[in-house]
Amino acid sequence: MQKLPSHVEYVIIGGGIIGLSIAYHLTQLGHSDVLLLERDQLTSGTTWHAAGLVTQLRANENMAKLAQYSAELFQDLEKLTGQATGFRQSGSVTVAATPTRLEELKRSASMGRSFRLDVEMIEAAEVKRRIPLLDVSDILGAAWIASDGMTNPIDTARAFAVGARHGGATILEQTPVTRIIIGNGQFTGIETARGTLRAEKAVICTGIWSRGIGADLNWTIPVHAAEHFYVVTESIPNLPEALPTVRDMDARFYVKADAGKLLVGFFESDAKPWGMEGIASDFSFHFLPEDFDHIEPYLSAAIERMPALADVGLQLNFNGPESFTPDNRFLLGPAPEITGLYTATGFNSCGIESSGGAGRVIAEWMSTGEPANDFWGMDVRRAMPFQRNRRYLHDRTVEAVGSLWELKYPHKAAKTARNVRLSPLHNRLAQAGANFGEVAGWERAQWFGVPGSPKSSHGTFGRDDWFKLSGEEHRATRSGVTLFDQTSFAHLLVQGKDALAFLQRLSTNDVDAPLGRIVHTPWLNKRGGIESDVTIARTGEEEFLVVTSASQCIRDLAWLKMHARGAGHVSIADVSSGYATLSVMGPRSRDLLKRLSPADFSNEAFPFATSREIEVGYGLALAFRMTLVGELGWELHTPVEQALGIYDALVVAGQDFDLRHAGYVALESLRLEGGYRKWGSDLGDEDTPPQSGLGFRIAWNKGSDFIGRAALETQRGRAPRRRLVQLAAPLAAPLMFGTEPVWRNGTLVGYLRSAAFGHTVGCGIGMGFLHSDTGVSAEWLSTGEFEIEIAGERYAAMGTLGSLFDANRTRVKGEYQNIDDLIHPTLRAAIAKT
Repeated sequence: MQKLPSHVEYVIIGGGIIGLSIAYHLTQLGHSDVLLLERDQLTSGTTWHAAGLVTQLRANENMAKLAQYSAELFQDLEKLTGQATGFRQSGSVTVAATPTRLEELKRSASMGRSFRLDVEMIEAAEVKRRIPLLDVSDILGAAWIASDGMTNPIDTARAFAVGARHGGATILEQTPVTRIIIGNGQFTGIETARGTLRAEKAVICTGIWSRGIGADLNWTIPVHAAEHFYVVTESIPNLPEALPTVRDMDARFYVKADAGKLLVGFFESDAKPWGMEGIASDFSFHFLPEDFDHIEPYLSAAIERMPALADVGLQLNFNGPESFTPDNRFLLGPAPEITGLYTATGFNSCGIESSGGAGRVIAEWMSTGEPANDFWGMDVRRAMPFQRNRRYLHDRTVEAVGSLWELKYPHKAAKTARNVRLSPLHNRLAQAGANFGEVAGWERAQWFGVPGSPKSSHGTFGRDDWFKLSGEEHRATRSGVTLFDQTSFAHLLVQGKDALAFLQRLSTNDVDAPLGRIVHTPWLNKRGGIESDVTIARTGEEEFLVVTSASQCIRDLAWLKMHARGAGHVSIADVSSGYATLSVMGPRSRDLLKRLSPADFSNEAFPFATSREIEVGYGLALAFRMTLVGELGWELHTPVEQALGIYDALVVAGQDFDLRHAGYVALESLRLEGGYRKWGSDLGDEDTPPQSGLGFRIAWNKGSDFIGRAALETQRGRAPRRRLVQLAAPLAAPLMFGTEPVWRNGTLVGYLRSAAFGHTVGCGIGMGFLHSDTGVSAEWLSTGEFEIEIAGERYAAMGTLGSLFDANRTRVKGEYQNIDDLIHPTLRAAIAKT
């Protein structure tokens, strides 16, 4: 047996297809000092029993790129390594038997075009021509992707192994890792059953075992195994080997040709979590017990769609574990507070088709210390500490398997493992008719219905009750006063005599503001990309309160702590649990607050971007004069124990002002009208402030340097070739939700990153990065003919570098005029024609 080295640069823990892909890609980057450790044999965990489908359409651009790269790599991997992979591009068909599913497929096809993936909508007759075995009598349409296909998981993993070894990597089987060694927040080495070694960096690719490995390090890697089922038929005479993969997502099954047989797999709505009490380290190449009763309804649905299945016996009834995450997204990237340690896991039954892309991403990330693109949607740092709770993961996994194929309605939230993080106002909001969604475990009101009316966990694609109710909240915010519960905000306290210098180094804006001032600033990486976009209130000479979004808490906290090392006397604490946040917004917000507080809320005494401790009701609040909705308003950051009293006082006094509750759907449409950027939706870590329309938040002349400045210097004075643009489709009846392609003069130039219906401007609106080799400028926007594609149809659109509503922020200042006069003139003229 090959000897264990004493020191290596890179260690990969886990010999499934993901770990082997990372090893291969590290060697492709020129790293030969690479060691992969496998506890048993390569592929012995879950890779060996994967179905091997290769599907490229994903929920966002960078997830789609992973799958697209994998498909491209699989075509060449045999030639590159000499190891056969079994890859073939036979295409895939996803059928729709309901109007709603058909609309979703059309929207997905448009989204695919956004990501340069060719998705063709075909009719039932064409489905029948391509796959004669199908009953298409009730099919309304289908999505056809010619470049999809399938591969042999074990052979493809072997090809990665061969390529990695050719590049100098060492692969050791029968070498279980017994401990990951950490010292002073730094990964330093590995203990194995064969000895100990030192290493510079490591990545955990241990699939269904990852949660426990992370928990031992106080790191949340939220994955849980579920029993995952498929059957394989006996041989079928004259079965075409190139038969396209079939998916019927409403019936929750897929079918693929497999060596003259058919493999039928399932994504059942009532999954069976497995391994909650732990998974044995010697679980290798094992089957789980059959459960025909569990899969029988789904197999029956498959037989209805493909009647030939009724006439052939089953050779194999397979059940094996797969790992799933609470939100059905991968877990990639660095440990928040352990330098040099990464993970690549939680692939939700999509590991084979994503293996090439995921392997390249992690290899590049480990090599350079930064991701090559914005992978926030898959970043492990989105995971909250509570999400390693085993009961939570167990109960969410019941739903997670089936939710992969459920209709992707807007604002949809999970139904299981809820009520983990509750605002102190939760019961009051429920009584007021709140329909709750979930973000980072927080229960947040999406919109408010009639108290006692049935609740929904999502919207629809149409203008149903959710649309009407959130529209009323939107209009109430523009005309009167509304109350938003934003308790999910994260609050991070930065203190110490070096705190100012520390934050100046991180921030593009000038944080050296007087006591009581608020600074809104991006934090950048060395490339100039926006790592976060935060609000910083100076609450003392040596104290600052950083307010960020709920989902960014772990990431931003880790960013602060990482840069605080060696920064002098700086302390950082997450104080989020001590605060509740009530936002009072709208033209009458000042009048309402004056009823409850002796504070002076005038522009002179309380200007925009200032904070004051005020008396309100019987309590105290740190009041920020800030807004995300483009209206006069204040955020009241209150001690949690005082939130209910202050809320009740606001509601009672608000009766004289027609105070209305409002939720996050209205907040989204309001912010988009006003052109307010949102990190994680509109912005990411590959977007710079000049590209994002945030150049005004760069304090070029402040007396200290900041991270990313050198990269930004190259963009000064130029029209960026890619730029965040606000767009509107004044004639479009279908609603927009994001990812819709944007065309200029018939050429695809970008897509919407976020979108909503603007109830003030009266049409669909959104933001997206558009591209032009000559620069995205006001002239380029005014001289082109723009269209937005929604569910396969294109609608005339207009774009602006400013905002569509109240570009001069007059309402934020408490200045009011005819609301129609504040709508962008080009948009106003277009709407007038309709």
